[in-house]
Amino acid sequence: MTMSGSAAGGTTLGEASERETLKWIFPRLPAAKSALLGPGDDAAVLAAPDGRYVVTTDMMIHGPDFRWAWSAPYDLGWKAAATNLSDVAAMGAVPTGLVVAIAAPSTTPVDDLLAVADGLREACAALAPGCGVVGGDLSVSDTFTIAVTAFGDLQGRAPVLRSGARPGETVAVSGVLGQAAAGLRLLFEQAVDAYGEPDRARFHAVLRAYPGPVTAQLRPSPPIADGPLAAEAGATAMLDLSDGLVLDARRVAEASGVGIDLDPAALGEDIRTALSGGEDHSLLATFRPGTRLPGGFRAIGRVTDGSGLTVAGRPFDERGGWDPYEGWDGNAG
Repeated sequence: MTMSGSAAGGTTLGEASERETLKWIFPRLPAAKSALLGPGDDAAVLAAPDGRYVVTTDMMIHGPDFRWAWSAPYDLGWKAAATNLSDVAAMGAVPTGLVVAIAAPSTTPVDDLLAVADGLREACAALAPGCGVVGGDLSVSDTFTIAVTAFGDLQGRAPVLRSGARPGETVAVSGVLGQAAAGLRLLFEQAVDAYGEPDRARFHAVLRAYPGPVTAQLRPSPPIADGPLAAEAGATAMLDLSDGLVLDARRVAEASGVGIDLDPAALGEDIRTALSGGEDHSLLATFRPGTRLPGGFRAIGRVTDGSGLTVAGRPFDERGGWDPYEGWDGNAG
């Protein structure tokens, strides 16, 4: 879906005032059911029936995190929402509100921000109904940056941490493994020009040929509802698979003081990409023996005595995954 019409009439941010721009943006943003006071004042007010709330933040910067040649403004809004909603769900909480800050070049068309708002709205509607944008900020920068802070309601449950896994438990995942990394690899290999720079025309050809993995990279659909379901089912540890199964499973193992052994037969046909690929934003969780796995969770391994990560009982020392300070190490360079 893309935004309908050109509400701003081709106006750029440098030509419009902040007040005018917000006047166009606000009607397109999703309302939050938990908001007692939404955008318009110095701060929003959210209900916190549990007495506690989960809060997380993430940013996306043009260059290291996305490329305009590959991402439409709508896609950027969707992904910015999805990645933060997934972090809230990974704590076992229900997402309730987002605060969105955008810094953009003054030459940016206002319609691009409206498309970002459309992506935010439709991601919330599809992935976390009832969650909405309750505030934010606009500023000017040479580099387009979007930062989202997300809030969540624990609904009386204890938060699910990374540190609760115990030997003998089942390791399970909800969502895809390796799809986003496969999409990123295709973009770097086939959606670039002769100099290796992202190319819009070649991008469209790649998207037509490989819609599944490319969409998984640009517009992920994490299983947000399965986070609270996992908490209700007694998940002992959980996290969002943003940086890849290898890196994130090791984080659970280290935080819990245990080992994790993964079953390669449960990782799909492309085992290496499932292990090393990042940005799927699936949910990795551990459950006590005998627990009926909730929602879309499926078993992919077990928690063991010891430490570190093994695959089929053998130590797995490869790094893999995504580290923003080192770059992606999943075949894209």
